[in-house]
Amino acid sequence: MKTINANELSPLQLQNYLQYAIAPRPIALVSTVDSHGNVNLSPFSFFNLFSVNPPLCVFSPSRRVRDNTTKHTLDNLREVPQCVIQVVTPDMLHQTSLSSCEYDKAQNEFVKAGFTALPSELVKPPRVAESPVQLECMVTQIIETGDGPGAGNLVLAEIKKIHVSEAVLSSEGNGIDQTKIQLAARLGGDWYCEIRPENLFKVPKPNVALGIGVDKLPEFIIQSDYLSKNDLARLANIEVIPDADIIEKLKVEYQSLIAGFSNADLDSGVEARFWAEVQKLIRKDEINKTWALLLSCQECLTVSKI
Repeated sequence: MKTINANELSPLQLQNYLQYAIAPRPIALVSTVDSHGNVNLSPFSFFNLFSVNPPLCVFSPSRRVRDNTTKHTLDNLREVPQCVIQVVTPDMLHQTSLSSCEYDKAQNEFVKAGFTALPSELVKPPRVAESPVQLECMVTQIIETGDGPGAGNLVLAEIKKIHVSEAVLSSEGNGIDQTKIQLAARLGGDWYCEIRPENLFKVPKPNVALGIGVDKLPEFIIQSDYLSKNDLARLANIEVIPDADIIEKLKVEYQSLIAGFSNADLDSGVEARFWAEVQKLIRKDEINKTWALLLSCQECLTVSKI
């Protein structure tokens, strides 16, 4: 593995590592105005949600690496500390990219990029009609991380009003449906990615209940040549190992496989088929079934390692 001392690289060289590695990053399409009412619109991928109490987003209009100049967004926020943060979808990505051009301060990027401006209800900057989620924010603080090329300016934007398209709401109407809101995200260089239903997946999150942990897995599972460390973590993310009743039910469903594995010569390929079934259940996130199948054959699996 290559080891790099960050302080030995230029800001441009650092970008070639960090912006590719710390990705994908959400994109904030930020509208601002100056004290004369001139509108600016620009995207930022140094952006995320940092608090829900108070609701707070942070984005960074960093100093340009090329010439150490500041961006109009930052200049505007120092004059009028208000903004609207819009999320970006694939359908508006090229318009968003166009809005990042370094137009003169008097130029309105809504017009240049072909976006539709909507009046905000609380803040002075307008909203982008094409975005499914628009956040009206008051800027509470701007933190300068330095004064050299590439230095960040952390804009703490407190969310005051949220506008959400009904097209992305859940059927209950009490939140956003992750499968309906399709977002674009930033990678390194000119690379982007799309977040669509077909590449979404869930990972059970341990909250109050604690997973047993990989260290508490039976040794025959830990020593399996067929399971990755990621597979082991999925098996270990349960509060308790399934009881005997569940195991007995699974014995009926997998009777032929269990019997075949128990009685067959290990060179016959039965062991590989058994572990293939285990992997299949793990991929389907049927963890209780996986446990039941493993424990049903624990004795045979232990013998196979001798």
